[in-house]
Amino acid sequence: MPQQNIDKIAEDTNFSGVVSIDREGEIEFARAYGWANRVYRVANTVDTRFGIASGGKGLTALTVVSLVREGLLDLKTTARSLLGEDLPLIADDVTVEHLLTHTSGIGDYLDEEVESEITDYFMGAAHELTTTEAFLPLLDGHPTKFRAGERFGYCNSGFVILALLAERASGTSYHNLVRERILRPAGMNRTDFFRSDELPADAAVGYLPLDGVDRSNVFHLPVLANGDGGIHTTAADISRFWRAFFTGNIVDAVEEVVRPRRDVPEESLRYGLGFWLHEKTDEVILAGYDAGVSFKSTHDPRTGTTTTVLSNTSPGAWPIARALTS
Repeated sequence: MPQQNIDKIAEDTNFSGVVSIDREGEIEFARAYGWANRVYRVANTVDTRFGIASGGKGLTALTVVSLVREGLLDLKTTARSLLGEDLPLIADDVTVEHLLTHTSGIGDYLDEEVESEITDYFMGAAHELTTTEAFLPLLDGHPTKFRAGERFGYCNSGFVILALLAERASGTSYHNLVRERILRPAGMNRTDFFRSDELPADAAVGYLPLDGVDRSNVFHLPVLANGDGGIHTTAADISRFWRAFFTGNIVDAVEEVVRPRRDVPEESLRYGLGFWLHEKTDEVILAGYDAGVSFKSTHDPRTGTTTTVLSNTSPGAWPIARALTS
């Protein structure tokens, strides 16, 4: 897509964020738009760090797969074997693989099948959600929606539970597992988990319209991101991630991770282990949408091309992301 077309869409949609296109590590296009902090008039740059919401599920999935490769977990490990008496409504036959493929059928603390507005408040005491164990009250009390393995049903709770299982199997905190097993081998030096009330100066504040004013998303999300997403990163680090993943520097089971496990016709996509897959091609996708956050990154392993759109508004990424993949 010509640069002027991207600029035109950005102008027409008041886009705030970063667009990046690279091929085999060579940048073909990288440009920042809008404000990282509207109060202090800090502009976004190509190096600004953005939250990526559910884009982080791919990092959780690879963390779990790395533990599987070491024998600390198995795809057939049941959640119950590590949960013990916690979360009693989760069926005894739900496995790690069910959770990774959104086929567990468990109830979801953030149920995307229930009609709601992105500006709604879901978290309750969001400031208390600093550890994986702290999510247990939020995850509890949600009845099973369908039998494990019956169908695809996107589930945020499932990926927080995966983080919990990873912690209990390894004896290491989820955040450190991701740092040690994903960020370090991928060279993602500008990616990390930040408290939403202590964002570094080079991180974009997420914005959403509330009462006619654009306000921070600080009360809408867990104060510290967990297994279902929310890590902060840059466009360059996302490109590093894709290269490291497909060269086997993160896990040596790339083909298993991106093997289609489920068709998701309502999204015109397929799903592997924690990754969206194009319905016809080999393209692999990470995407995230939440209060004050939107993100999509598509990697074509045949050409080594990565297209990434990060935004610090909920609707921001989608017009450009659609244009880049059409």
